[in-house]
Amino acid sequence: MKTNTIFLFIFLCIATSAFSQNKNAPQSIISSSASIKKYHDIEELRKMQKGELLELYVERIQVLVKTLPYIALATKPGITIADLGIPSTSENMKVMEGQREATQNFLNTTVDFQRQMLPYCDKDNIISAVLFYENTMRSLHEFDSL
Repeated sequence: MKTNTIFLFIFLCIATSAFSQNKNAPQSIISSSASIKKYHDIEELRKMQKGELLELYVERIQVLVKTLPYIALATKPGITIADLGIPSTSENMKVMEGQREATQNFLNTTVDFQRQMLPYCDKDNIISAVLFYENTMRSLHEFDSL
């Protein structure tokens, strides 16, 4: 019994260290979830139900909020501050973590608001907004070539 307990303890220690994240490892400036799976045209959007449009609208807001504030640094997920030559000091990492938390708090509040209020919007306005957000995201792909 004592041997089993020791082996279990060793296994848990190894498993914990293997799956824990390195807090000092550079994290992407733009979240890996900041991407749009598919762009749409107006005809596709007109065929969708309002509920589907609301989900597209919310998804695009999330992507833009996770991307736009950082376009001077990066326009795509995966780039870290280390890639840009910014030192990975504790102060810089603290600032990055604070920004990540503030962004998530903002998104939580915004998404809650959108889910409460958007059902009252005109379907055509939601379609226009989705197309606008998608065009904005397409523009970000051109931003790197400027």
